Amino acid sequence: MTYYLRFPDEATGMAALGAAGLMVVDPDTGEQRPILASHSHALDIIGPIYVGGSWDAEGIVIEPPTLLPGWHVNHLGQLPEGWDAYVVVPRTPRRVFA
Repeated sequence: MTYYLRFPDEATGMAALGAAGLMVVDPDTGEQRPILASHSHALDIIGPIYVGGSWDAEGIVIEPPTLLPGWHVNHLGQLPEGWDAYVVVPRTPRRVFA
């Protein structure tokens, strides 16, 4: 099942990924990064979502887009413990797993 998650911010989301064992140390950089897929899960890290906005023909912003609250992640698989508090049900998801 796909779960649409909205964490309050990136730090909370990354901490939740770490607590669920879904982070690994990148051998090239030595930094933590999410494990995007395994035999039991898939992650789509969306991050911030913006809506609206308008631009002229030259790409100049006429009306800036609006930042929606939260830091967004799609998760396919069994929901890790404690993540149910972050589940949302969007009417029109921005991205879905094919």
